Amino acid sequence: MGKPVVITADSTVDLSPELIKRYHIHIIPLTITLGEDVFQDGHGFTPLDMYERYRKDGTLPKTSAPGVQEFLDFFTPFTEAGYEVVHLDISAELSNTFNAARLAAAELEGVYPVDSRMLSTGVGLLAIEGAECRDQGMGAQEIAAHLESLTGKVNTSFVLDTLEFMWKGGRCTGVTALGANLLRLKPGLEMKDGKLGVYKKYRGHIEHVYRQYITERVQGKPIRPGHVFLTESGEIDPAVVGDLEKLVYELTGCREVHHTLAGCTVSTHCGPKTLGVLFIEE
Repeated sequence: MGKPVVITADSTVDLSPELIKRYHIHIIPLTITLGEDVFQDGHGFTPLDMYERYRKDGTLPKTSAPGVQEFLDFFTPFTEAGYEVVHLDISAELSNTFNAARLAAAELEGVYPVDSRMLSTGVGLLAIEGAECRDQGMGAQEIAAHLESLTGKVNTSFVLDTLEFMWKGGRCTGVTALGANLLRLKPGLEMKDGKLGVYKKYRGHIEHVYRQYITERVQGKPIRPGHVFLTESGEIDPAVVGDLEKLVYELTGCREVHHTLAGCTVSTHCGPKTLGVLFIEE
């Protein structure tokens, strides 16, 4: 019989505390720095706090990945306790997090880092899949190989209400952001080959765009029935979210729609009222 398995992930996984507890997933946080203040992603500083600070003085936080030593300190208690570890990170194309985890894992026995090629709850879907495989008795190496085979089947996308935060973070020009806002364009972004890019520009009021976006992303897709995420960056009317959850259930027939709030690492680039529908395809 093989060693017991622990599933771990970095904080960009954007899972709710309830899901983290339910699936026994252990999280290593990224660091959020805002002026003289330093926070751990997911602890004591929320996207809503970030927007309030931005509107007050125009500053946005910077995020930084855990270093190799931080990962060693995170993994070692599990391996010393007799566990093997399957670890998931945000796409290596977007962050140095996976590379640091990989270097730390090379110094330990039984740690299997997986580059999710995703971000946010696209990583979360894989973490839940890993936890379900663990609970079915699969070994760590087998789980890691299975998750790597699924990365191309995770469908991760978002629609943005504004390009202001992308512009402020240097991800687009001020002219592009101004033009999009004047034309009321809402960029649709999707993960492809480990990178986040624009696949469509929606037009109109954001609440109408949400419904159009969700319908286009899920209708006719061979969605695995277990889990679909509706992930937002905050400031969306809860009644609107409730209606969108019903729409996702109607269009997908999935067993569970998980409504989650993205962490600061994602929200600092996307801004408020960003919404994503994320799932795994058969």
